[in-house]
Amino acid sequence: MTDNSRIRTDIAHNARVWNYWLGGKDNYLIDRQVGDQVTGMYPSIGQVARADRGFLGRAVTFLAREAGVRQFLDIGTGLPTVDNTHEVAQRVAPDARIVYVDNDPIVLTHARALLSSTPEGRTEYIDADAHRPDDILRSVEPTLDLSRPVAVIMLGILNFVLDTDEATSIVRRIMDAIPSGSHLALTHPTLELGGEGNAEAMAFWNENATPPITARSRAEFTGFLDGLEILEPGIVSCARWRAEGDPAAEVAQFGAVGRKP
Repeated sequence: MTDNSRIRTDIAHNARVWNYWLGGKDNYLIDRQVGDQVTGMYPSIGQVARADRGFLGRAVTFLAREAGVRQFLDIGTGLPTVDNTHEVAQRVAPDARIVYVDNDPIVLTHARALLSSTPEGRTEYIDADAHRPDDILRSVEPTLDLSRPVAVIMLGILNFVLDTDEATSIVRRIMDAIPSGSHLALTHPTLELGGEGNAEAMAFWNENATPPITARSRAEFTGFLDGLEILEPGIVSCARWRAEGDPAAEVAQFGAVGRKP
């Protein structure tokens, strides 16, 4: 059961605003109003949202097809849309097993209704907070076998952990708990890569929506990947990570995939 008392319709929430920017319908008037205000300040935010989604598809396809990963832990799932992690992974490997993690009650409701699995694989959703990695690790079993490689997906989630040391600790705790051959796929907003105009929009967001957000530098983003082998093409705008064809327009969101040696 979902605790509907936790659902706030009087304040914009990231998962619903992101859904709005992606063209979804799972949002409220306040989400659309704040989303439009942010877009007015930072017109490329919708492009960032779409680029982040494109990165997810390419990264999960790579992890399932080329890296041979069959277990995925997607932390900070957001509202389901097209080509969710389990759909991309199970398209390549029908036996793939996916655990989604989020702590928003609306996400929980939609995820349980929509995130189904192939007969050969398994899809599970757990209600947990990214700030508490030990709770996540305890909850993923038995769907995931943590003695075998896991691909951890953390797209646009660490920006809601405002303290960089804490965010780094969360990544380390999770990656330390899984074996060699595991991977981390990561995106994060930045004021670099042409994102300087985002500063005003982020300040507006933090005054008018939840949860609060922060941008980080390339050096800070790189710190999340310490101890991992950063795969080609390295740390780039997420729009350009293994994108096919002509180079995509840069968005102010880093993207990278690292492999645990």
